[in-house]
Amino acid sequence: MRAVIVEKAEDGSTSAAVKEIDESRLPEGDVSVAVEYSTVNYKDGLCIGPGGGLVRTYPHVPGIDFAGTVAASDDSRYAPGQKVVLTGWRVGEAHWGGYAEKARVKADWLVPLPEGLSTRQAMAVGTAGFTAMLAVIALEAHGLTPDKGEVLVTGATGGVGSVATAILANLGYEVVGVTGRPEQSQYLAALGASRLITRDEIAETVKRPLEKETWAACIDAVGGTMLARVLGQMKYGCSVASVGLAGGTQLPATVIPFLLRGVNLLGIDSVMQPYENRVAAWNRVVTDLPMEKLEGMIVEAGLEDLPRLGAEILKGQVRGRVVVDVNA
Repeated sequence: MRAVIVEKAEDGSTSAAVKEIDESRLPEGDVSVAVEYSTVNYKDGLCIGPGGGLVRTYPHVPGIDFAGTVAASDDSRYAPGQKVVLTGWRVGEAHWGGYAEKARVKADWLVPLPEGLSTRQAMAVGTAGFTAMLAVIALEAHGLTPDKGEVLVTGATGGVGSVATAILANLGYEVVGVTGRPEQSQYLAALGASRLITRDEIAETVKRPLEKETWAACIDAVGGTMLARVLGQMKYGCSVASVGLAGGTQLPATVIPFLLRGVNLLGIDSVMQPYENRVAAWNRVVTDLPMEKLEGMIVEAGLEDLPRLGAEILKGQVRGRVVVDVNA
């Protein structure tokens, strides 16, 4: 089978290339899957390149999500021929992932492909879109409704941001996208963003812990200084869903927004979500994400493109959703 193999040299440097390997090298698991599609996420860029502390052993096959058809199963929940999706569980990090024509994983990590989605569409959604849906669900659970006001989406042209924008707009929210790529304004407008603000307008640190109450909610994929700034601009009692750290892991904020405005900071983890939450989120994707908008986000790729794309996503140069046809 063909796979992207990442190897580590004695000097600590890594290299990635597509190679032919024997299926017997696949790790232990209950279910073997003939992978059809995967995608490219920020974590994939780390695992293809420097590892980012995510990869435990080399050689390694990255790919933190995939969709395909069950080839063999030792678990009664899955049968050969069944379509399945996998996101999370440290697959592609600690366990060989989806950048290969075959994968072997634990049955507990799989979810049946939702009715109404193809495997290609499932990976157009992927971990990024799944995370975006979890964020929307969390914000709704904390009282968000379309009448509350504008919803801010940072990193709006990225994977999470693109899907979040399309879902929120479809649900009737006024979406304001933040991006460092203002030339992508037409792309965001097509997804449903009502307006765009540039990264520079909101990334600057300010001394005031509170600013004008502006946002009814925020889905933040950036973290760092931008997240700290946004917290001081939230309306009373409203929430920020934190989903990423493209702008850094530090949070140079004060507790004032939490104490004086009752702001909620909601952490969104897609890796260890229970099965029931996964099924619920995927079902919401089917109903709440317009497939024509999803199609407009897609960039096609094959295994040979992944070393390049892994480097580009770490630099913020990948727009929307990359769908990787592993058999192309």
